[in-house]
Amino acid sequence: MTQQYFTTSLLVSESPLTVFNAINKVNKWWSEEIDGTTDELNAIFNYHYEDVHRCQMKIIELIPGEKVVWQVLDNYFNFTEDKEEWINDKIIFEITTVEDKTQLTFTHVGLSPAYECYDACYNGWTNYIQNSLKDLITTGQGKPNGKDKPQTENEKALSAKKN
Repeated sequence: MTQQYFTTSLLVSESPLTVFNAINKVNKWWSEEIDGTTDELNAIFNYHYEDVHRCQMKIIELIPGEKVVWQVLDNYFNFTEDKEEWINDKIIFEITTVEDKTQLTFTHVGLSPAYECYDACYNGWTNYIQNSLKDLITTGQGKPNGKDKPQTENEKALSAKKN
C-alpha cells in the first residue's frame, strides 16, 4: 500500500512563472519571520513562529515555472512529544499547466495522519497554500503569520497557551 502524504492543489489564471516567483517569497505567504535566502538552489532558510514552531529548510530543487523542493533539515514543535517530526521530510511545489490555467500541487512528503502534529499541520498548510499563497499569487498580498499575528486557529490556541 502506498503511503499517503498531505497534498493540496489550487488552480489560478496567473502564469507558471508568477506562481513560481510567489512560492519563493516565503516571507510574504508563510511567515514574516523567515531568515535566509528563499529563492536560490542549495540556500538554507529558517522559519519560526513564536516559540511554537521552528524549522530549517534547504532548497534542493528549483526549476523556474515548474518545481520547488525544500528538505527539512531541522524542526521543533513545542506541542509534540516526538521531536523528530518533519526532519528529512520534503516540501514539494509542482507547477503544471491545465488548459489555460496554472495548477500548483503542494505535497508535504512525510506528513501523514500518523504524525502527532498532523491536525495542526494539515490546517496550517491548507491555510497557507489555499489562502495566503493563493492570495499572494492572485492579488500580490499574502497573509503570513508573524510575531503576535497568528493566522490559523491552531496558532491562536498555541499562542494563547504561553500567555
